[in-house]
Amino acid sequence: MADANIAKPPSLPARQSGVRTVLSYTGIPPSWLDKRPKLPSRNWLIFLSVTSSVVGLYVYDRQECKKIRQAYVDKVKHLAEVTADPFDFPRTVTVYGAKWPADEEYLQGIKYFRKYVKPILVAAAVDFEMISGKRHGDIAARVAEDTRLRRRLDLGLDVDPEARKMLPTYRSAAARVKHALGGGVVVIGRPTFKEYMAGVCAGWTAGLEPVDADEALSRVLEHDTHFDEPPDLADMAHADADAPADLPRQAPLSPQTSPVFSPLQMPSKPASSRPRTSTAPSVPSGPPSVIPPLPPLLLVPFTNYIGITQIPLMIWGFFNQRHKVRSGAEAGYCLVMGNTRPVNVPEDTVDFVASAEMSERAPLVDLGDLDFDKEAEDFYKSSMEKFPEDTDKIRQKYYEALPKKLAIARELARGTREPTKEEYENPPPTEVELRAERLKKERRWRDDVHGWDIIKPSAAVQWDERLRGSLTVFVDPEQDQSDEPSSAPIIP
Repeated sequence: MADANIAKPPSLPARQSGVRTVLSYTGIPPSWLDKRPKLPSRNWLIFLSVTSSVVGLYVYDRQECKKIRQAYVDKVKHLAEVTADPFDFPRTVTVYGAKWPADEEYLQGIKYFRKYVKPILVAAAVDFEMISGKRHGDIAARVAEDTRLRRRLDLGLDVDPEARKMLPTYRSAAARVKHALGGGVVVIGRPTFKEYMAGVCAGWTAGLEPVDADEALSRVLEHDTHFDEPPDLADMAHADADAPADLPRQAPLSPQTSPVFSPLQMPSKPASSRPRTSTAPSVPSGPPSVIPPLPPLLLVPFTNYIGITQIPLMIWGFFNQRHKVRSGAEAGYCLVMGNTRPVNVPEDTVDFVASAEMSERAPLVDLGDLDFDKEAEDFYKSSMEKFPEDTDKIRQKYYEALPKKLAIARELARGTREPTKEEYENPPPTEVELRAERLKKERRWRDDVHGWDIIKPSAAVQWDERLRGSLTVFVDPEQDQSDEPSSAPIIP
């Protein structure tokens, strides 16, 4: 009995680790310290696995991008360390980027160059000039005009102004052409390539006389009936019958004094009867038989994914930027090293290329370099096939609303009625302004349709047989030596 009444000594608390003891004095609830780790739930496992996979793909891709870009930078950075004369011009290339069909952001091609090709050129101290086309056909028009100006300088039809010759950085036309040949031309994507070739062919085949596009279009639109005012013959006869016979009739107003004066109605100045004594050289009537050497081309593939159906390709491209980095770095490396070869266009395909349209049932013909990046045309939006029809609908809608605007402008100009309060606050356009607006819109519509006719998938790349001996293409210097590439001069 005595042993049963003896009290048992209290049990000692479980011994805690040093870390647990320290954490217990930090204010952390003891229940948190007593928790034992366990596997997360099914939903958490799904979330963590998906998130970690996406982050892992992104990090891996960007690390590979840095490695690839740095590898090509290391190959060319020694060229930037070459000592150069401070009065020499660095090697300069011209970059063309046309507007991608159905994409309102017209700088996509230029952005591709800046992100993937430019780092290699900067590492090699190669300068560049970027030219972008805001609308379809802008690159073709720019190249054609530059080619025409070069032809005029070569023939002595144009000379540099004296003020330009006095600049310390002045170079003669021959020196500028030589410097351009040592640089090159960068063509971004299939649409740019088509526009560039169209501009080159047009520049070497068109006349050398300067042409004002607005003036030429105004002469075409001068004889249409959109601005004609239908005469009211009954009112005119009644006015003539009521007019007194002894009063002289007022002479008709000239276009300069008419309240609806338009520059398009001005009579042309009569040609002077005196013979001209100018000693300016005569302009050749036809194109040259031989085209001189042109700057070599760097053809850079580029595809712009737009539209809902191409969202999977956009996602794939976001996690595979390393392929674009490698393609752009290889293109930049080819340009920096300067190895070129003649353009590859089979002679038996000249007739096929010269056709304005390529039928969908046309046989598969190997066009060589003219097939550059042809696969990118499969990613054009299908809505672009109706681009000319959509433009015609916009033009028709504009001309349906034009008579009402024209009637208001003529009523206010002749004073047949007083302007309303709204017209006082916001004056409607005059007839002269309507004519100028119509000219601007017509030129835009026609240029857009013409530009689309150049780059549409069914149109062939324009080609001139005279370009065979004057056009070259940059190639990889590490390719098979059987191609026998010619090395272009590199100007530091």
